[in-house]
Amino acid sequence: MNAERSAAQAGRVPGREAVADLAQWVGIASVSCDPDRADDVRRSARWLADAFRRAGISRAEIWETEGLPAVYGCRPAADPDAPVLLVYSHHDVHAADPSAWRVTPPFSPLRHGGRLYGRGASDAKGQVMCHLWALSEHLAVRCAPAPAVTVKYLVEGEEEIGSVHLAELLSQHAEELGADVVMVSDSMLWSLDEPTVCGVVRGSVTASLTVRGARRDIHSGAVSGAASNAAFELCRILDLLTDAQGRVTLPAFYDAVAEPAPSLRTALHTLPFDLSAWRAETGTFAAPGEAGFSVPERLWTRPSVEIARLTAGRTGAPALGLIPAEASADLLFRLVPDQQADRVADQLRTWLAEHRRPGYSYDLDVSPTISDPYRTPPEHPALAALHRAVAHAHGAPARPIGNGGAAPAAQLARACAAPVLFFGTGLPGDRWHGPDERVELRALSLGTQVLARFLDELPRSAGA
Repeated sequence: MNAERSAAQAGRVPGREAVADLAQWVGIASVSCDPDRADDVRRSARWLADAFRRAGISRAEIWETEGLPAVYGCRPAADPDAPVLLVYSHHDVHAADPSAWRVTPPFSPLRHGGRLYGRGASDAKGQVMCHLWALSEHLAVRCAPAPAVTVKYLVEGEEEIGSVHLAELLSQHAEELGADVVMVSDSMLWSLDEPTVCGVVRGSVTASLTVRGARRDIHSGAVSGAASNAAFELCRILDLLTDAQGRVTLPAFYDAVAEPAPSLRTALHTLPFDLSAWRAETGTFAAPGEAGFSVPERLWTRPSVEIARLTAGRTGAPALGLIPAEASADLLFRLVPDQQADRVADQLRTWLAEHRRPGYSYDLDVSPTISDPYRTPPEHPALAALHRAVAHAHGAPARPIGNGGAAPAAQLARACAAPVLFFGTGLPGDRWHGPDERVELRALSLGTQVLARFLDELPRSAGA
């Protein structure tokens, strides 16, 4: 078995032509948060629609929204009664600061040392291309003109800005998006050497908190020591968000936190984990968090809160001894089953009301693009099919894990009335949203093998 596993894990990196194809797409700066890049996002959508057609997906359409476009594709099975798989991902990318990139500029992709560097190489253009390569491999192995299942694709262009028009797409195109199973292809592996299948993802609530202590910035020489300081007050409020044990202090926040499934708990206790290696991979200096839980447990089974951005005073000019009138923070809550995003938003509002002080004004803006956590039904036959496909590609059984990020899984499950699976080729060291983002070409190879096998396994599970 060890020899078989080593041979399977060696894998084949995607061919030069395939990598060049991906690099061309990565070179399109489809940054959805930058209005000046809107044309690039549209160019990315056109590129993907053409890639669909090159892969034999005759029905490839660009779906416009009031914002940025999504791309839809459909490759029917020969059997009209075959299962229908809907693959969800995104083609927009996070903003990039070229000055922070060292290996190559963010939109000048470079293949180096078994990796492809560039913004979006891993999150999530490489993952999308895996599905197209897998479809081609699946058809080649079958020696058939049509896949064993009907495969549909929804690749949106606004994921990095909160999927603001996804609900409208799901409603307007409900018939085209009908499916028996949904697969979210915007996910991470644990490592290349440890076969895993994600069965649960955390939800999210994002909010912006602004504290104002004066009508305008004030020179400290005139009022220092006697005037309200918005930055100090914001720091006081933020410090109260967690206690000494690293627990979030919102009222009733933990009441709905579900215990993890026994299989996940067992996997977490036996999953190889080296703290030093994990810190090196992720670039963190330490691993603080809720006391009494390991790092994997915190990532996948426990809720959390983070400060994503903190601003006060003049950020683009010298402070000149001024006391800032206003200070702001962007907050990100990660939620686990069975928490509800709208309920947590209400808890945050209640908590803030309890901690206000005279002399300041407080403005809390909760983003409408909140998402609930989601757990794949553990006994669903499609999940078993995915486990078999991963085990086949790796030569060893797959362990169940979770995903610490958020995905619109619950939204997709409700809209399609179908279970959601998770499979991606990202790795913790791929530097999503950071400088020098990269994708391991061997991860793309393994991902292609898994997905090609999954297209074979899924119809075998349909009867169950």
